[in-house]
Amino acid sequence: MADSDVKIYSLSTCGHCKATKRFLNECDVVYDFVDVDILEGDERKAILEDVKQLNPKCSFPTIKIGDKVIVGYKEDEIKEALGLL
Repeated sequence: MADSDVKIYSLSTCGHCKATKRFLNECDVVYDFVDVDILEGDERKAILEDVKQLNPKCSFPTIKIGDKVIVGYKEDEIKEALGLL
């Protein structure tokens, strides 16, 4: 899987978001992430619109792995999407 295929939309203060990043680091997965709560203005609005396209409830973490979207820290689903199961 190409490194750019994994993206996390997270909050800097969210325990589930931190757990997701920690899990991906332990699995040696390279990923991009955006801590939405530290963005401001138009940049924040644009990212929130991106999140809503993937996850209408706009909850965090929202994880995009390839074409699959996982909402929340769901280790088994993340492993499956990464091909680790």
